[in-house]
Amino acid sequence: MIEQNTLTTADIARGEEPRQDVHEEHGNAPLLIENEARDFRSKWERIQAAFVDEPRNAVEEADQLVASAIKRLAEVFADERAKLEREWDRGDNVSTEDLRIALRRYRSFFDRLLTV
Repeated sequence: MIEQNTLTTADIARGEEPRQDVHEEHGNAPLLIENEARDFRSKWERIQAAFVDEPRNAVEEADQLVASAIKRLAEVFADERAKLEREWDRGDNVSTEDLRIALRRYRSFFDRLLTV
């Protein structure tokens, strides 16, 4: 059974909407495209397998891989934030509805950021 969410006008003004809509739009979107994630996992598996023969080298490579993954995530989030900012920062000609949608997208973005 699907849970019904009843929203008041005040809820909508604050940008509140049923959580289901947010997850459908952005909530389950992967942070990295599939081949990037697969490449990171493949590199990790290679590093982990190499630990037996060269533990110090494996740890150094793991450090570099984690740094690369963090850098890539930062790029993804910076790009997404820039897109969000462009949507609402168009001067005085932005409607309240456009701002409500922008706030909803920021909330989704923020939720994704906190799940990392």
